[in-house]
Amino acid sequence: MQKQNILFNLDDTLSYCNRYFNLVIDEFANHMMAWFDSITEEDIKQKQLQIDMAAISEHGLKSDRFPESFVGTYKYYCDLTGREKKKDEIQYLRELGFKVFEIPVEPIPYMNETLQRLKEEGHELYLHTGGDEANQHRKITQLELTTYFEHRIFISEHKDTTALSDILKTIKADPNVTWMVGNSLRTDIVPALETGIHAIYIPAESEWRYNIVEVNVEHSSVFITVDSLQEVPDVIYKRIQDPMM
Repeated sequence: MQKQNILFNLDDTLSYCNRYFNLVIDEFANHMMAWFDSITEEDIKQKQLQIDMAAISEHGLKSDRFPESFVGTYKYYCDLTGREKKKDEIQYLRELGFKVFEIPVEPIPYMNETLQRLKEEGHELYLHTGGDEANQHRKITQLELTTYFEHRIFISEHKDTTALSDILKTIKADPNVTWMVGNSLRTDIVPALETGIHAIYIPAESEWRYNIVEVNVEHSSVFITVDSLQEVPDVIYKRIQDPMM
C-alpha cells in the first residue's frame, strides 16, 4: 500500500471540545442574567462570541482569550446599563472561563482504533492542532497521542493556510499523498485545499461558529465529507486503490 501523510486536527476531530465550552458558556450566561435581568441569554452569548472571535485575529487561539471574552462581555453590559464593575465578579468570570481547560479530555469514538489501523497500514501520522502549547500538550498527554504521532506534532496559535504550508514544507510532503482530516472548515479544510492536499471533513456534533465558512476554493485534490472518524481509513484506502476517485 502506498504510504500517505495524514494530518489530524485534535479538538472535535480526535477528542470532544465544543461540548465543554458550551457548558461553561451556559454557566456564564446564567450568572450574567442574574446580574443583568434586562439582558437576554441570546444577547449575552452573541456578545461573548463577538468578543471572542475578534480576539482571535490579534491573539490567535491562545487559551486566555476565552476567559477574557467573559470579562469583556461583563464590562460591556456594565457600561451599557450603568452597573458597577466589581473586582470579585470579574475574577469569578475569569476563573469560570479557565475552568474549561481543566476538564479531562474525552476521545471521539474509535479514535484509538482508527489511528492504530492507519499506523499499522504504514502511513505517516501527524497532528496539527490549534491553541497554546500548555493546553494542547495537556490533551495530547491525557489521550496518549504520542503512541501514534511520536514527535510529529505541530501546535499553531494561528491555525491557517500559512501555518499548514510551513508544516508541509518542514515534512517535505508530496501533496498527492497528503491529507488533512478535521472538523473545521476554516482551519482544516480550506487551508488543505489551498495548499493542494486532500481533505476529509468530519462535521462536529456541535460546531463553533468561528469554524463555519464557505469553501470556495478551486482545487484538484480530493475533498470528502464523512460522518465519523472511523470512516477515514476506508476513504484513504479506496483513494490509493483508485486514484481517479
